[in-house]
Amino acid sequence: MSTAGHRKPGAAPDPGAVLARAAIRAAGFLGITQADVAAIIGVSNATASRLASGGKALEEGSKPFQLAALFVRSFRSLDAIVGSDDVAARAWVRAPNAALGGVPLELMRDPAGLARAVDYLDAARARL
Repeated sequence: MSTAGHRKPGAAPDPGAVLARAAIRAAGFLGITQADVAAIIGVSNATASRLASGGKALEEGSKPFQLAALFVRSFRSLDAIVGSDDVAARAWVRAPNAALGGVPLELMRDPAGLARAVDYLDAARARL
């Protein structure tokens, strides 16, 4: 069993554990399932479950780490755009988006779609 969620007092937090918690929390705010999180960051459902329970951390620099960072970035941008309105954010990820050419949640399951959604949200946020 991993000690991802446990650290010695005074030790620096594990970036992989912090990012895993952030991704799981973002998914919770957006009403996204663990299965969707698994698909978005490219891990198995079992691994997503261990990430959610704190029993596993993302490996810094790995593809899942990078995808989780993009996912959290998308959440932060969307949250800023909708003014922390969880209902509006949940609706946005599930509604067809003509500019993106699909439903954001479905697009995010592919790394290129996730990157496109992040770019779109970052551009929209920059106009604020």
